[in-house]
Amino acid sequence: MDNRQADIVTTTVTPGRTDARRTTGRTGRPPARLPRVALVHDWLTGMRGGEKVLEVLCELYPQADIYTLLHVPGSVSATIEAHRIYTSAIQLLPGAPRYYRQCLPFFPIVIEQFALDDYDLVISSSHCVAKSVVTAGRTRHICYCHTPMRYAWEQFDAYFGPARVGRLRAAVLRPALAAMARWDRATANRPDAYLTNSQHVASRIARYYNRRAAVVYPPVNTRFYHPDGTMPRDYALIVSALVPYKRIDRAIAACRLAHVPLKIVGSGPELDRLWRVAGDGVELLGTLTDAEIRDLYRGAVAVVMPGEEDFGIVPLEAQACGRPVVALARGGALETVVDGLTGVLVQDDSAEALAKGLQRAMRTSFDAAALRAHALNFSRERCAAELRARIDGFVAGRELPAGAPPPSVSS
Repeated sequence: MDNRQADIVTTTVTPGRTDARRTTGRTGRPPARLPRVALVHDWLTGMRGGEKVLEVLCELYPQADIYTLLHVPGSVSATIEAHRIYTSAIQLLPGAPRYYRQCLPFFPIVIEQFALDDYDLVISSSHCVAKSVVTAGRTRHICYCHTPMRYAWEQFDAYFGPARVGRLRAAVLRPALAAMARWDRATANRPDAYLTNSQHVASRIARYYNRRAAVVYPPVNTRFYHPDGTMPRDYALIVSALVPYKRIDRAIAACRLAHVPLKIVGSGPELDRLWRVAGDGVELLGTLTDAEIRDLYRGAVAVVMPGEEDFGIVPLEAQACGRPVVALARGGALETVVDGLTGVLVQDDSAEALAKGLQRAMRTSFDAAALRAHALNFSRERCAAELRARIDGFVAGRELPAGAPPPSVSS
């Protein structure tokens, strides 16, 4: 692993090539040059699901450079921070870590400024604009797409509707985001191949980009997340970024109906609004360490996932700790939660239905060993091996398959 401290570069910089004047080996031939690899990620402001995939990529390619719109030092793991990190002009803006989302309409212009001509392989990790970097004709580009940008396609109102930002701002943003969606589709062929995190997102990539994507499930650290014999206590738990599509307010209402205390771990733009609606029995705990989150998993009566997720690592971390999940029966939850075995799937997205699902989970005796066995199908080791195999096969010229079926359920 390259143990250099992260190097923040606030202009568009392309690192120079290595010195061509190398010593030769005994054969008199210059040593083979290792492929130059660049990793591109939208922004580095916290360790969520996308960053955990990036972390695995950093371990697979320890000499790779990272390009990102914005980096908040200390916000991601030491594994990521150890790489040389190049940032965009957004890094220079006053208050950028707090207000960078306000620059969303300019992200397409900014992401295209990165100079990646010197790289042999570019791997973009994209949920916004990273997939659309411009590469040289000889450079191979593979995109791990966490999702097509949801706020430009089907979730504008959840993020920027009049109820969120006011009528005037929503009216201004709607055509801007429509233009982003057109740009997103127009640049969908820049990657040579796509990987993604679930069959659910693969279908959206096909719908919006008309591209096939092979599924490599994100990594779950099943070595770290494990049971320790802790008996569940009387609280439900949410571990999530506090953004609109997560529907945290619905979980608050459901726990109130079920008379179950709720602990919420996470931060994000919804924090202030959630403080206003929380009320008694709800704790907003902010950002916690992984060890603190693991302790909360172990003590929870259930982990709640009230929104439609692209995949969702949190439910599998909970299952690895032997705790069941109550989730909306849509999206990635259909690939990670087995109703009646590892949790409860709720068909209706209302607070009332979620409350009934939570009550059902509390009445059910779940087998902690079966929960953990299921989570082991999504281990970090499996993710790393599959990423390496898919990327190596792609570089060797083998076509990526359309995707693998979900892992079989262990019981």
